[in-house]
Amino acid sequence: MVAATGLIGNCSYNALIESGRVVWLCWPRPDSSFAFGELLDRTQGGTFAIEPAGAATPEVEYVENTNILRTVFRSGTDAFEILDFAPRFQRFNRWYRPTMLCRIVRPLSGEPRIRVRCEPVYDYGRTRPPGWIASNHLQFGGLPAPLRLTTNAPLTWVHDGAPFLLTRDLHFVLTWGEPLEAPLEETTEAFLVQTRDAWRQWVKSGRIPREWQPEVIRSALVLKLHQFDDTGALLAATTTSIPEAPGSGRTWDYRYCWLRDAYFTVAAFERMGFVEEMERFLIYLRNLCGDGTATLQPVYGIGGEPALTEQILSHLSGHGGDGPVRIGNQAYAQRQNDVYGELILAISRLLLDVRFRRGEGVQGARDLVAGLLAQIERRLEEPDAGLWELRGRQAVHTFTLLAHWAGARRAFDIATALGLPSLREAATRVADRAASVLWTRCWNEDLGVFSQAAGTSDVDASSLLALHFGFLAGDDPRARRMVEAIRARLLLPNGLLRRYDAADDFGVPEAAFTVCTFWLAEALAMVGRHDDARAVFESVLAMHNGLGLFSEDLLVAGNTQAGNFPQTYSHVGLINAAFRLSRPWT
Repeated sequence: MVAATGLIGNCSYNALIESGRVVWLCWPRPDSSFAFGELLDRTQGGTFAIEPAGAATPEVEYVENTNILRTVFRSGTDAFEILDFAPRFQRFNRWYRPTMLCRIVRPLSGEPRIRVRCEPVYDYGRTRPPGWIASNHLQFGGLPAPLRLTTNAPLTWVHDGAPFLLTRDLHFVLTWGEPLEAPLEETTEAFLVQTRDAWRQWVKSGRIPREWQPEVIRSALVLKLHQFDDTGALLAATTTSIPEAPGSGRTWDYRYCWLRDAYFTVAAFERMGFVEEMERFLIYLRNLCGDGTATLQPVYGIGGEPALTEQILSHLSGHGGDGPVRIGNQAYAQRQNDVYGELILAISRLLLDVRFRRGEGVQGARDLVAGLLAQIERRLEEPDAGLWELRGRQAVHTFTLLAHWAGARRAFDIATALGLPSLREAATRVADRAASVLWTRCWNEDLGVFSQAAGTSDVDASSLLALHFGFLAGDDPRARRMVEAIRARLLLPNGLLRRYDAADDFGVPEAAFTVCTFWLAEALAMVGRHDDARAVFESVLAMHNGLGLFSEDLLVAGNTQAGNFPQTYSHVGLINAAFRLSRPWT
């Protein structure tokens, strides 16, 4: 990823901004076609750029504790700023989050000259809608809904992409569907203030650790933007097809809801005290799962769509010319059995916290836990694709067994709290069986580690989560052995961890998987190696993109970011490690 790529959004859509250019914006939903997709093809991706007419140096930052991006361009004595944001605030006792992008341009000094170009596309670049000048706006036709750019800038120069002198504040409001039918300047400035205040109020409503507060706040804001408010679904990332490593062919569409990733995100929200986000996802979950007796997919669309048929868009060149570009994700057809345990963990708050226990749908949640536990028992030793979604082989994966054990243990807690003896008995039986399989088939005594799968000697960073789930205690000598073994086998020259060292469908992974190193930092702390844990954690934090954002992977060459961006998994790992490592408030 290009350094200092900024994320904005309003929980209806997200956009990525680089130096005044909208390089990624999908409308009307995050999984729709892009209207601006320079990230994947500079020629066919469309353009919405506000830039200096000549050479200038950009400085990019967030307005503190918000998802409002500020870009300043300086050239000699000339300077101007752009404020980019998606409106989001309370209006008429509900969240106002329109499909609207607001851009405010202000002269700061001198006589800057700027160029503005707005050339949207659709159907992933295959459609170029005609645009024409109307009254105080540019209108674009031939799309599923009206697309309009309302502005007080000279329309002729914007339409032609011609440079002009910036002498006053300019406002640009791009809308999909419903246009802005209100005073432009007054409305946009009011939206800016209301959106700023709403984000800051949301940040204040949560808990943060004593240390690394800016990093945790930014990560929390990233997670929030990846919840699709309309259904409660949690996206894995904003983008599709950013390669995990150059020439790797590992280009996937992450604009969907992986149940596993969502569980970890929900757990992070809970840790920070953001209960509303957790409840929204549980509604989405209940709509998907019913009573838990049906086979669950690992991933669904953000509207609960089951079919996410994968396609390659050969007409797009890919990020930096490195394809292929994919939409959809064939993982929906895989068997990944860890989801059953993770969903018990996700919904347990409804049943273990007395504040929620009498809430709407609690009886259904009890039935769901019983159904999910029965699924675990039935599938406990069934081979699956694992959390890394291996396409070429299946195995009895250690991580899946850990999720089975953790889900069964949480079902035991629920049964104890609610006085459900039959559920308690079943949970005990399943947890004991999962533990037995882990120790007899997955623990490799020679290596001192839980292997990637039963009967193999492959090492996998996800085994560190035996500590996260509580299967291994930090003071267990085997835990320290395992942490050391994983670190020794998977450490890359940049000091970070890759996922595993076995060849998969595309060879041996080259890049560090960002969240794995956060897992390592947390595991080191749990086995008592606090100084080492802090050093590892600080080394990853130093590799952010300039705005505190992390993608899926970090490359050894130059420690540059790669993979889909921003990645919720990475930011969840940051939050968890920060809470684990921070000095206590007391």
